[in-house]
Amino acid sequence: MISKKQIEGCEDCRECMNRAPYFQILSPEELEVINKDRYSVRYKAGEMILKQGTSATHVLSLIDGIVKIYIEGIGDKNLLLNLQKPWALLGGPGVHTDRRIHYSVAALTAVSICFIDIENFNKVMHMNCSFSNQLIGHISKQAVVLFDKMVSLTQKQMHGRMADGLIYLSNVFYGNDSFEMHLSRQEIADLTAMSKDSAIRILKDFERDGIISLNGSNLSIRDVDQLYDISRKG
Repeated sequence: MISKKQIEGCEDCRECMNRAPYFQILSPEELEVINKDRYSVRYKAGEMILKQGTSATHVLSLIDGIVKIYIEGIGDKNLLLNLQKPWALLGGPGVHTDRRIHYSVAALTAVSICFIDIENFNKVMHMNCSFSNQLIGHISKQAVVLFDKMVSLTQKQMHGRMADGLIYLSNVFYGNDSFEMHLSRQEIADLTAMSKDSAIRILKDFERDGIISLNGSNLSIRDVDQLYDISRKG
């Protein structure tokens, strides 16, 4: 991990080659505020980026790569909430409430993260209403995804939860019926709130029934209609 060192192409928000879409509506003066005390960090795959329970001092902008967001639960069990890719904002509700991090974030691939000071970020939110509205929209969309996940995990059987997990990966995250998963079998279990053995068994059931095909980390959905039917029936 590179500590507090600017990554090439991310030296100054006002001339950023990788400026996130939600920063494009800011004026040069507002970008100057965002840029103050900002720094970027490069992480290797597997490294922890945010630790649940620690102090929230920055808003994080994901420049490149893929991260996972998860809750560290009881008995060392994790609940994988979702995956994020550029240009996600990371930090969670604690940034604007108790200044605590309420979930953990880890790198699934090599990633670059831009750390923006909370006070500077909040100052720009007060300066630019359009920027604030855009962020509220972003947070609202994330909430809807979590509401759907809550229903899936609490009201569906394991096959329905696995179907929902695969639909999320295919439709929401990868945008393709065939993709290379960046998740281990344990992480797939964490995504669908089941044991690793159960997750592996259900994936094998889906493969046997011709719903999916698996080749290492490559997964293809072969029968979309049947997958959605399993999801509906729960």
